[in-house]
Amino acid sequence: MTAGVTQPHLDLQAPPPLAAGALRVMALGGLGEIGRNMAVLEFDGRLLVIDCGVLFPEAEQPGVDLILPDFGVIEHRLDDVAAVVLTHGHEDHIGAIPYLLRMRGDIPLIGSRFTLALVKAKLREHRLDPVLVEVAAGDDEVAGPFHCEFISVNHSIPDALAVAVHTPAGVLVHTGDFKMDQLPLDGVLTDLGAFARLGLTGIDLLLADSTNAEVPGFVTSERSIGPVLEDVFRRATQRLIVSSFASHVHRIQQVLDAAEVHGRKVALVGRSMVRNMGVARDLGLLRVAPGLMVSLDEATSMPPEQVVLVSTGSQGEPLSALGRMARGDHHQVTIEAGDTIVLASSLVPGNETAVYKVINGLARLGATVVHKETAMVHVSGHAPAGELRTLLNVAKPRHLMPVHGEWRHLRAHAALAEQTGMAADAILLAENGVVVDVVDGKAAIVGSVPVGDVYVDGLNVGDVGEESLQERRILGDEGFVALTVVIEPSTRTIVRPVHLSARGFADDPAVFDPALQLVEEVLRRTLADGETDPHRLSQVIRRTIGKWVSDTHRRRPMIIPTVLEV
Repeated sequence: MTAGVTQPHLDLQAPPPLAAGALRVMALGGLGEIGRNMAVLEFDGRLLVIDCGVLFPEAEQPGVDLILPDFGVIEHRLDDVAAVVLTHGHEDHIGAIPYLLRMRGDIPLIGSRFTLALVKAKLREHRLDPVLVEVAAGDDEVAGPFHCEFISVNHSIPDALAVAVHTPAGVLVHTGDFKMDQLPLDGVLTDLGAFARLGLTGIDLLLADSTNAEVPGFVTSERSIGPVLEDVFRRATQRLIVSSFASHVHRIQQVLDAAEVHGRKVALVGRSMVRNMGVARDLGLLRVAPGLMVSLDEATSMPPEQVVLVSTGSQGEPLSALGRMARGDHHQVTIEAGDTIVLASSLVPGNETAVYKVINGLARLGATVVHKETAMVHVSGHAPAGELRTLLNVAKPRHLMPVHGEWRHLRAHAALAEQTGMAADAILLAENGVVVDVVDGKAAIVGSVPVGDVYVDGLNVGDVGEESLQERRILGDEGFVALTVVIEPSTRTIVRPVHLSARGFADDPAVFDPALQLVEEVLRRTLADGETDPHRLSQVIRRTIGKWVSDTHRRRPMIIPTVLEV
């Protein structure tokens, strides 16, 4: 059973002007994808942003570092932004903040203590001094016409919050990322009582995390990881390296506790790991026994059976610490036969190939690799189907808009909602750019706004587009062929032989000898017919060499012809 009635269609038009007293919701990211979560609320001429994250590139986006939400829809209205509410400190929720603040630096950022500490450290690297508004679960904060109420939720990072936004048009609740661990390591539960209370007064639109909507049942407690790590530590006879998300304070705490029990010292590896755990330690969220932590330099000089390294790179990132170790080019850590590597994280969709490449690289070097498929060294931070049903039954929203998920997750979440008794037309299946208006407690899709992918490539933001990526893909897959010819227009002759240079096509340059003869023959005929325009001659060269390469090698390289006149 699926909620297809409100499925967005390609023929959605631009939304009408927002009616007086209505609340508008636009998702600029996070729908149909895992990442770059960003929702924009509009009421009475003011805007409220909930989260502002990044999406990490896939293999078909070569050279791209990050993908941002498309700020174009609000770029001309930045003065109307009352605040940005941040639900928690993961990169897919805070990573694009520096790029938004470059456009207007005094937008207030509202979030929990740990979330804002991570944001502040990130913005310091971008030389930005933000306006920070710290809140905690149970607090209220007014930003323009938006009355925000914050609710405690359990996630794989401390200090995660849901937010209820009260306006005269209705109440919107955004869960952020959440799960319902009944035995959380930090004792912080998802506050179902608050969701129930809001449900009794009326939630007009619920935006809820859909990541694990396809996964049946209820989440396994974080506490179940402790005994597994304990067993790994007991069995390890040499160096231990644990790779985790750089923000997973609870997981790192479990590693520190096991290391203390087994008499091992701990060193952090990777800039983001050092930064985030330093923030967590300063805020009292990470408990470190005296003398337990050592520097990486100290760790590398100690006997391997006395060391645990806690590293970044659990998603197979090639430039991460673990990625460099797997290739054997980390400048301080060399993997030895008998080392034990623990990948204490989930596989983010799209990263599977990169992760297995790292696992194979480590195994080749003689290490024993423990990961989620071989031992319970990670549990998800997102609510599976049983918990999503629980939330729907407790909160009883009038309308649901599944967020934070690929299409299969959004549809699965919609089906769960129907199972709990929600009408299909009360479930709004949307994608990035789709606009939802809430009028007198009734939510409906009213149109869409144009949104695209904004690529960060080094220091360039938005300068790389689909055309450039297509060229990069061609260069990476097929190589390129450059041809240069010099002609004398008045005599219509080729005054120098055609010069050909190829890269990424074949090791033997002689493979193009027949093509060179063919190009010269075609050029001579074209010149004899009276055609001397360099641009048209370039097109002749491109067509000729392109057809020859396709017919002879079944390849389609990038072809760059140059015609010079003397």
